[in-house]
Amino acid sequence: MPLYDDLGALYTRDLTHHGIQTAMLTHKWQRSDLLAPHSDLDIRVLLDEPPADWLEWNHRLAAAHSAAVNRSPSNRRLLEHPPGFAFTLSEVHRRRVSPPELATWTLIHGHAPTLQRWKSHTQMAPWSRTDERFYRAILDARLDGRYQLSADSTDYVTADLPGYRRHCIAWHYLAPCWFAAAALATRTRCPGKSAALRQWRPSGLERYAERFLHYVHIDQAGTAGRAPAIRDMLRAADRAVNAAMRHIPTPEASEELAEAEDSRAVAWTMTAAMLRVRVARWLYYLDPPPGVVTEYLIAREAKELRAAAEVLHSMATEAITPEQRLATHMIRLLPTSPTTPAVLCEALISWNRDRALVEDLLTLHST
Repeated sequence: MPLYDDLGALYTRDLTHHGIQTAMLTHKWQRSDLLAPHSDLDIRVLLDEPPADWLEWNHRLAAAHSAAVNRSPSNRRLLEHPPGFAFTLSEVHRRRVSPPELATWTLIHGHAPTLQRWKSHTQMAPWSRTDERFYRAILDARLDGRYQLSADSTDYVTADLPGYRRHCIAWHYLAPCWFAAAALATRTRCPGKSAALRQWRPSGLERYAERFLHYVHIDQAGTAGRAPAIRDMLRAADRAVNAAMRHIPTPEASEELAEAEDSRAVAWTMTAAMLRVRVARWLYYLDPPPGVVTEYLIAREAKELRAAAEVLHSMATEAITPEQRLATHMIRLLPTSPTTPAVLCEALISWNRDRALVEDLLTLHST
């Protein structure tokens, strides 16, 4: 889509202007999954090698993101937050990136054949518990009433609020669940939400996929008057998700899967890659550009930090290896309470105070 292509080019230029040279930029999901004006660009940064100073690099990343957002009011939503991960090329080449995560990448900037080669390797990798955990986590975050429509921020919705609500039901609730269910049922790594809705249609479920793609197209065409009421669409989404779940193998059957040999290395890399950009996010959230609302993003940080702490706890069982010792020390630097501006300010202070430790953890195994 030209809008997102142009936005990616803009972002690349702002990174370069702030001294951040990337080997590649990608975003999560396929182009067809990005539906303007509601979808944001969820960026992943790939570097030739780690920077000499990760924390200083984060200050430049936050500044670059602010500059890009400042260029247009629409970018407050389209560039909702700074990048979610920062990887090195070495980590990708050594298969340290979670296969289901990499399968969703789309190129913003860089060498297209290289990304395609990575994605081909990802599709050929054996299905493992890592895949099961990835896709089941998507379902666990949304099923049994855990999806709350009210949690989708409306701060940047200036027109057609019902259309935005329908987008959230279709694209933040139903489509991710369908995406995860399709992957689990077929044991293949799906590239995106629209691909799952178009390609995975077991007998009896065809009408659900067609219906929700139709709803999305209605909102894109600006003919919202033909769309159902929000409550009716939410009920239909619940029925579709429950029907899709019946096609997924039971957890007991999934337990027969072998653990991927490199699952520990992948878990470490994914956690480190996520922590590498936390400071940029906190700086942006605490001092956003004029007109940008970040309170809901600050609150959302607690979920990301809990996930990082869980991985680090699993790594730090004995504190014998350098990796385990770093994990043990890093755990105490992660906020454990609900995230507020004060909590993030304190985290920034503690990370800077223990700068050497943080730098060691963020750089370990990156080359």
